[in-house]
Amino acid sequence: MILLVDDRPENILPLKKILELHGFTVDTAESGEEALKKVLRANYSVMILDVQMPGMDGFEVAQALSGFSKARDTSIIFLSAVNKEKRFITKGYTSGGIDYLTKPVDPDILVLKVKILDKLYRQQQELLRIQASLENEIDVRKRAQDELAGRMDELRFVLESLPQMAFSIRQDGEIEFVNRQWFRYAEHASVFPETHPADAICDDWKTHFQAGKEFSAEVRLRDRVSGEYRYHLLRIIPVVRDDESVGHWVGTYTDIHAQKRASEMLEEEVALRTRELLAKNEELERTNHELQQFAWVVSHDLKEPLRKIQILNHAIREKFLKDDDEAASYLDRSIASSARMSLLINDLLEYSRLSAPDAFEWTDLDELVRGLLRDYDELLLSKGARVEVAPLPPMQVIPGRMRQVFQNLISNALKFSEQAPVIRIAAERIAEKAIHAEPDDEGEFCRITVSDNGIGFDEKFLGRIFIIFQRLHERSRYEGTGIGLAIAKKNIDRHNGLISARSTPGDGATFILVLPIRQPD
Repeated sequence: MILLVDDRPENILPLKKILELHGFTVDTAESGEEALKKVLRANYSVMILDVQMPGMDGFEVAQALSGFSKARDTSIIFLSAVNKEKRFITKGYTSGGIDYLTKPVDPDILVLKVKILDKLYRQQQELLRIQASLENEIDVRKRAQDELAGRMDELRFVLESLPQMAFSIRQDGEIEFVNRQWFRYAEHASVFPETHPADAICDDWKTHFQAGKEFSAEVRLRDRVSGEYRYHLLRIIPVVRDDESVGHWVGTYTDIHAQKRASEMLEEEVALRTRELLAKNEELERTNHELQQFAWVVSHDLKEPLRKIQILNHAIREKFLKDDDEAASYLDRSIASSARMSLLINDLLEYSRLSAPDAFEWTDLDELVRGLLRDYDELLLSKGARVEVAPLPPMQVIPGRMRQVFQNLISNALKFSEQAPVIRIAAERIAEKAIHAEPDDEGEFCRITVSDNGIGFDEKFLGRIFIIFQRLHERSRYEGTGIGLAIAKKNIDRHNGLISARSTPGDGATFILVLPIRQPD
């Protein structure tokens, strides 16, 4: 049985389906603690373990499993979408992992690995069952010798049928049996295969042999035909008698050359893609800077002739069209169009400036909002509007950009209203970055709501209102360029936050902002 461990169900489901399609029985756990509990209750041949999890991470789970006797033959494959550095991969192997894969993972390669490890596990269990059978049947020394000889014949038959290089070792450390695959890498049955000079394991094996402990290592063996060094996984386990002494040892060399090469190629590909991404980022930054300069120059060049058009239109109207109402009407339309174009240019310039970097600083939002409302005194008075502001917490923000956000939301509340506007601004701390998160007085995020009693909108258009130039109402009835909410969203994105809205036509609207109290470093 295979155990999938990942704190995200959406990651577990596709892997579970793929493995089940290949005939595996699959169990799942959504945390390291749950996985450890399941290992105590059931046997698993392979554990596919996510590295990054809340609570116990994958490395801690693997280290904990090393203390479970029933899990010592479980092969661990680490999966990670974030920890791709060599030090994390090294930690994965030293924590007890058989393999370390980075996401996105190739399903075919993963299935092949699981099949191989599952097969090794079953063979290992078979060997352990044979060992247990031998231990239980030995009554006296002579009978024990007879039974052991018979079982050894069976064991040799099993080892001979394995695709791996298989061998057994006597109590004195000498090789007593090898299968046919052995001679591809070794000239004699009494001599171990030649390993790469950098893969010296002799001392480690002697330590495990003297302590009677299982031994495993990755080594490169020299192929006698091609002369090529190929990666193998070496595992040697002790066969223990009834008196708890080690009778002999059984080992296997499993060829993992293809998997290692695939892993190395993947690392090279990741490094290449990282370099390309950095180059693209630099190019994008240069292009963005050029676009900002272009927008500034173009808007300045457009505004200057537009101001002249407006001045000349006003002069013509006052000097030549006082007595011609029809001509004055046409000119008034031209003046109004010029004013809309001027507003549009200003808004576009503001939108283009949002890409420029700004520094975050601790800001009293109460003072920021109240200062903004002082600028709206005359407009609020003329509309008979009422604004209620609940206490807002100090936050790490870009003051100018947050002022833009509140300015656009308050302006919309005043604009889209057919009665005396009532605007309410409130805030509460929440535990997570989510629109509908539960309140938490110690939470690291703040949810700010700006509500009004205006005309509202149909929520089926919620996906459109934050897109530049998208309008839900006719320009002839309500002024505006369709950029204000797009500017607000871009500013909230810059603050690593969320923005959404709730509304019913004719019953006002509520805009919801979710922002971190403290910005990440």
